[in-house]
Amino acid sequence: MSLQLYQNISLSLLTDLSQLTMAYSHWRSKTFNLEAVFHLYFRETPFGGGFVVACGLENVIDFVQNFSFTQSDIDYLNTLRDSKNNPLFEKEFLLFLQNLSLLVDIDAVEEGNIVFPNEPLLRITGNIIACQLLTSTLLNIINYQSLIATKAARITLAAKYACVVEMGLRRSQGIDGAISASRAAYIGGCTATTNVLAGKLLGIPVRGTHSHAWIMSFTDELDAFLAYAQMMPDNCYFLVDTYNTLAGIENAIKVGNWLAKNNFKLLGIRLDSGNLLELSQKARKLLDIAGLKEVEILASSDLDEHKIKILIEKEAPVNIWYVGTRLVTAFDDPALKGVFKLSGIKDKSGYWSYKMKLSDDISKNSLPGPLQVRRFAKDGKYLGDMLFNVDMEKVSDEMYLPQTIDPMKMDQADSHKDLLIPIFSKGRLVYPLPPLSTIRQNTKVQLEKFEAKIKKMNDPATFPVGLEEKLFRIRQDLAAALNKP
Repeated sequence: MSLQLYQNISLSLLTDLSQLTMAYSHWRSKTFNLEAVFHLYFRETPFGGGFVVACGLENVIDFVQNFSFTQSDIDYLNTLRDSKNNPLFEKEFLLFLQNLSLLVDIDAVEEGNIVFPNEPLLRITGNIIACQLLTSTLLNIINYQSLIATKAARITLAAKYACVVEMGLRRSQGIDGAISASRAAYIGGCTATTNVLAGKLLGIPVRGTHSHAWIMSFTDELDAFLAYAQMMPDNCYFLVDTYNTLAGIENAIKVGNWLAKNNFKLLGIRLDSGNLLELSQKARKLLDIAGLKEVEILASSDLDEHKIKILIEKEAPVNIWYVGTRLVTAFDDPALKGVFKLSGIKDKSGYWSYKMKLSDDISKNSLPGPLQVRRFAKDGKYLGDMLFNVDMEKVSDEMYLPQTIDPMKMDQADSHKDLLIPIFSKGRLVYPLPPLSTIRQNTKVQLEKFEAKIKKMNDPATFPVGLEEKLFRIRQDLAAALNKP
């Protein structure tokens, strides 16, 4: 299969077949004009952490703006057959799809904001078929990018905002996954990427050294360093562990002195294996003795937030962290369990008929009605989030937390903001896209407004997220009614 297949094609068929069979069933039953509201959210935080970084909205916007069924899509759908080898879809339905316009309203949490379980990241309102056809792709985009952005945020927090370079291209989940991972990692806090295509497409700064192959292509490591310095005297970062790391450091120092005599500078050395604490300490000492105090020490070798945290606590003199596999694959928790649930359908009078999924597993119960998230703050620090029904005339400042009897009052807050903001209105984009660098800065700013205990690597505190009093009552009453035999 040619890689060109991924370029300049319609993505409307990037969906599960169930979305199309439901759309067909709505069309046949003449219920396709129902107005519905769906929410995209996740049920638990990944990595044993206390938060998630919202990410992927720009790609959602691009997908929605370019959504259409091309003739090629229709031709393919026409080939699908049912169990009796009859066409799965009528030709009139396929014509309906070809003429379908996504006249939906989409409200979303802006990228870089910090979110928590059961809070909608997206609210989609409109024709039920249009909403359902967006389901799988929006989950694909938001789940993966939010997961990687969250992992990157944890890593940069562990590194105390030192330079972190994402270097996961070689082990990321496919070509599209590599680009998305670079984008999400940058939003999460990484300083740069080694992925040159991501740099070109997204404007992310690119960095890199050389590999062991460069050293091994020479008969002598010192010759390899010197040749590289002669070719790229203003970009000298040497990987020193191809053979013997300490000898590699000494060879780098020799070439560093040669560079200095020729009015250039050795910029850094990279450690990619062994005891990074011990080797970085020895490297720093040797470099300083040689008068190369400005030379930076780079570290890689299957790093993640836990390893970086330990190294920093032990005062490893590392200036730049290169993180790959464990970042872009979300190695220890490879999926954000996001879901897309129907919350209401408008009746003929224009009022919402609330919908709610029930489960023996209470954590899987969904919430009814069109929802909003209100974040309360005091003195610039966030206190808690409250979910409420946007149709309510008056929103209380009391909310019920999970497993609690008495409401928690937010009257001590001195400000609040609603997280879901308009992105599309009747299919028209109304949101000005911010630059990627602005989104990245927003992540850092938002994280700083939460207490440290929420951001702990292990056993973080739970940020208060509750239901507004009236929404709480609606949910209780609806659950009771649905549970009746």
